[in-house]
Amino acid sequence: MAVLLTTDLGDLPLIGSGKVRDLYAVKNGGEDALLLVATDRISAFDHVLGSGIPGKGKILTQISLFWFELLADIVPNHLISADVSEFPAELQPYADQLEGRTMLVRKAAMFPVECVARGYLAGSGWKEYKAGGTVCGIALPTGLEDGSRLPEPLFTPATKSQDGTHDENIPFAEMEKTVGAADAAKLRRLTMALYARAAAHAEARRLILADTKFEFGRIGDGIVLGDEALTPDSSRFWDAEAWKPGGAQASFDKQFVRDYLEAIRWNKQAPAPALPEDVVERTQAKYLEAFRLLTGRRLIV
Repeated sequence: MAVLLTTDLGDLPLIGSGKVRDLYAVKNGGEDALLLVATDRISAFDHVLGSGIPGKGKILTQISLFWFELLADIVPNHLISADVSEFPAELQPYADQLEGRTMLVRKAAMFPVECVARGYLAGSGWKEYKAGGTVCGIALPTGLEDGSRLPEPLFTPATKSQDGTHDENIPFAEMEKTVGAADAAKLRRLTMALYARAAAHAEARRLILADTKFEFGRIGDGIVLGDEALTPDSSRFWDAEAWKPGGAQASFDKQFVRDYLEAIRWNKQAPAPALPEDVVERTQAKYLEAFRLLTGRRLIV
């Protein structure tokens, strides 16, 4: 199966390359715009691995597009089009490379925070709770376990890493200092409204949305949802029927990859290893299953 690890769009300015997405500057009808291309790269333990997951970028993009449409009445998003035939003429020679995995989006001034919603105790939240009974400084009842449902969903902002390192949880008061009290309050309200809608949809599809993160930006006087939305790379989706607090949950993400890397005792230093074929195939199947369960459709990659 074909895998896209790097993009090459000729003379088009590449202005950023993350763990998964390549970001290009484009003109759309004379206006400045951005092209988000989701590659098939996969990262673990803060390193991009030596092999990718075929079609992963397409799966992530199509999941984001599904959510952008479902959530548009809560907050607008930055999408102009995901139809390559509607992209500027200079991009048409690269249609095969871009098809299914690319979004042409409006340029926004992004807020320098990750907006995280947590409905369940997991990940860094579980580690903090285990150490001191709090998540992002918010006190929680005693007796919760790894994977427990929280008494009510929490808004737990984080710094937005610029160098590929871990994002760091911050108190809401620090977010207020960073973006201003009014915007902080609005971003919290939007985040929790989006989480409530998405969690209800996931529950109807026999999934648990344990936590997720959003990125918002400003276009003119308005706030828009940007980047990706509610993908297995930015969210924890669990199998609701298998959910049992007290340990790791059956999830729809790159757990097969993490398990393999732990099994071979990789030192988590560059260069990152490539993955064996069976790990690649099982991971791809998990991403495709997440798409099917969330959208009710099947995707051919």
